[in-house]
Amino acid sequence: MKILICGKGGSGKSTVSVLLARAFNGLGYRVLLVDADESNFGVPHLLGVDAPENLMDSLGGKKGFKQQLNQGLAPDAAFGGKRRMDGIPEKCRVDAGGILMTAVGKIHNFGEGCACPMGVLSKRFLSSLETGENEIVIVDAEAGVEHFGRGVDGQCDLLIGVVDPTAESFLLAEKIIEMGAAAHRDVFFILNKAEPEIEAIMRSRIDPARLLGVIPKSNSLFLASLEGRPLEYPDTGMDEIAKEIIARFAGRSVETLL
Repeated sequence: MKILICGKGGSGKSTVSVLLARAFNGLGYRVLLVDADESNFGVPHLLGVDAPENLMDSLGGKKGFKQQLNQGLAPDAAFGGKRRMDGIPEKCRVDAGGILMTAVGKIHNFGEGCACPMGVLSKRFLSSLETGENEIVIVDAEAGVEHFGRGVDGQCDLLIGVVDPTAESFLLAEKIIEMGAAAHRDVFFILNKAEPEIEAIMRSRIDPARLLGVIPKSNSLFLASLEGRPLEYPDTGMDEIAKEIIARFAGRSVETLL
């Protein structure tokens, strides 16, 4: 199963992605965490590992990737064809305590151009990636909805929006539902940074049938993210969220949803 985590910038997508990966791993699943946000460099820090070479750089950067596409080289050279987690080049993956992590690509330099090739690579990579019965892929998408425009979401089985206590976040949630429907994908939500006095208000803004769980506001998580330290695994309720996802969606794939 492939799960894409999305939401507005600052909502806690990367934190949720890492905690969810750890929860699934703790439940006995083999997990691959894909960093698909070209502007975020923090995921390896949250996992406590050094960043591997990203997939785009392994292909010679955006220029090299475009050349491979334009020259019609062997599909596998540009991450086409079918592959499993172990088929990711060793230099492009790192083991973070039982969780495999890879990154699609990053913006490195001033004036290097847009991130569109990374969207193409994300789509190709996810479409080529096969998962077994006890394997889960978690994709930490870039902020906003550009990944919908790139068609990346169509390569995943389940879309989860992370919603924080801001009006912008709830407006984006409505758009995610709309675009998810156009992609023929289920959309669900996790409420993040919920304090007791506002949790009821947050819940009232989301259809209960789409709500997977609520993560309370946590100073320990905030400080770890602020300081770039590995996220500890406090009682955030993420285990229950992971179990809820498995109960509802285990065994479903893109093919069965189409």
